[in-house]
Order: sequence, then structure tokens, then C-alpha cells
Amino acid sequence: MHSHSAAVIGASGYSGLELTRLLARHPHARLTAIYSDRWSGERAGARLPLPGPAASLAYLPLAEGEAADADVVFLATPAEVSADLVPRLLARGAKLVVDLSGAFRLTDPAAYPAWYGFTHPAPELLAEARYGCPELGREALAGARLVTNPGCYATTIALALAPLVRSGVASPDGIAVTGLSGVSGAGRKSSEDYSFVEVSDDLRAYRLGRHQHVPEIEQTVARHAGACGPISFSPVLVPIRRGILATAVLRPAPGATQADVAAALERAYGDEPFVSVRAPDKVAVKDVVHTNRCHVGAALDARAGALVAVSAIDNLVKGAAGQAVQSMNAALGWPETAGLDLLGG
Repeated sequence: MHSHSAAVIGASGYSGLELTRLLARHPHARLTAIYSDRWSGERAGARLPLPGPAASLAYLPLAEGEAADADVVFLATPAEVSADLVPRLLARGAKLVVDLSGAFRLTDPAAYPAWYGFTHPAPELLAEARYGCPELGREALAGARLVTNPGCYATTIALALAPLVRSGVASPDGIAVTGLSGVSGAGRKSSEDYSFVEVSDDLRAYRLGRHQHVPEIEQTVARHAGACGPISFSPVLVPIRRGILATAVLRPAPGATQADVAAALERAYGDEPFVSVRAPDKVAVKDVVHTNRCHVGAALDARAGALVAVSAIDNLVKGAAGQAVQSMNAALGWPETAGLDLLGG
């Protein structure tokens, strides 16, 4: 099977580290360049236990990233940086760019100032970008030139909501979600708010009503389920390193049964290698961390007239690097499990 060279720009962040580790062991990709100002000049093997030639790679300055000479370029950079780099990399002839930021997730360029704080510099590429959640739309990934990797919250929540709304067992309106995320979801940065003393033994809601993943979740559910009303989303920081547990409350359709709910999830994910349907009280973060898996479950609460869906992922793998590799595999015609099937929790 033909292999492709790969580069990671932003290789010293949490997602960039995961990408480096996954690509160094990928059976069809050859990691040939890694970029990081933080570790510029250091060897990758001094930072990660990598096999073979990957350990000898030296981190290059981020400023050299736009000249990355690789077939596949992964961007683990802030949204504004990615928005600037992607057109340059495509113009240089990159076969595939996979962006892990939110720079190309929203289809409406007018949404970027409100949700991401900048005017989009390359709105013409928003229509070309393919959303990298294979379980919801892998057919669009084949032959893609630009993949926009979903947000970690959006992955967790959309995988739970889309089958339930699409099947008609739940209404697309009146959805409320609480998402509990580990501290690594905030990125690798030094801040008093994310120091051990501030985070330990505490739970904290943040960005209520204004989290940047909200329009992405609504857009994704609408695209793959046919409709989605405004979602009320409450993100909560919890004192664990990694992982997300999301609980969504939906309005069940009249006459919907627990069997209907279970059938909707099984139809969607029964043959998926990375998404497993579980009893909702068996969905746990500990079972998915360090894997590319998502566990989902849903229970009909007839007494309260509610349908409760629960899902869990590792925010750095299925919510970032692992899903990016899975989407690369789908785009290039490789098995989606390539480089991901040996990950153990």
C-alpha cells in the first residue's frame, strides 16, 4: 500500500504530541517533519518514546511550517493560525491538510467574528472543507483535500444526538447538554485558573451560552439528522487529566419506547469499529481514555417525559489526534483503523 509523508505543525501541544506518537507508528504514513517553537532544535526522541527514524526528527520553528514539504500536513495550531496557514499549504501542493482547530468547522463565514473572534481570511475554503467525523459522514471524506477536525465536545455530543434525532425517536428542539471535560481540554498553557491548586477538588462551569462548539454541534446534528434547534450547552471543568462525559436531555417523540431508542443507536453504530453502544449507566470515561473509542447510551425517562443520552470519549484521541488520523485514513483510502487499532485503554 502506497505511503505518504506527514508533518505536524504545533507538535508540542497535547494534541500535537498525540499526533506525533500515532503517526510515528502508522503503517502507511511516514512522519517527516514536526514543528514547535517551544522545543525547536530538540530531537523528538527526547520528548516521546518513538520508534525508528521518527525519534531522530528535530523540532523546527513554527515560522517554517508554511513551507512544510509533506503529502499530509496536520495543524494543531490556534484557529487564527490555521486559517492563515491552510491556503498557503494547499497552494504549495499538499495532498491533504487536516486542521484540528475550529478555523474551518463552520460553513458560514459570518459566524466567525462572534464565535471565534476573527474575520475569516479564506471564506472560499469553508465550502471545500470536509468535516472529519467518519461515523457521521465518511462518504464525504474520500479524496478530500482539506479536512476540518471536529471539536472534542462536538464529537462527543453529535455522536449521541444525531442518530436519535435522525430516527425520529427524539425532537430536534429543546435539547440541553452538560459536558464534563478534563483539564487537558483547555490546552497546554500556563494559567492560574488551570493550576493544580485551583482545579483540584473542584467543579466549575464556564463559557455558558457562548462556547465556540455550540454552533458546530447544531450544524453537525442538522446536517446529519435533518434538523436541530438551538442547544443549551453547559461545559464543566472537572479535575481529571483527560476525557469527556456528556449528558444530553432530549424530548422523546410521542409513543417512543426504550426499544426504539436502543435500535436507533444500534442502526447507527452496530458496525462501527470505534463507537460502541452501552447501557447509559455503563458509559464511563475510564473505558475510553487513551483510545479512539466513543461509548454512547440512552435511556427513556418516561416519568419525566425525557430522553437522556450519555457519551464519553478521550478528548485528545477521538476528540482530536485519533479522529484526525482516522479521517486521514478515510480520505486516502486506507482502513480507518490503521494506526489506531492497537490503542489500549
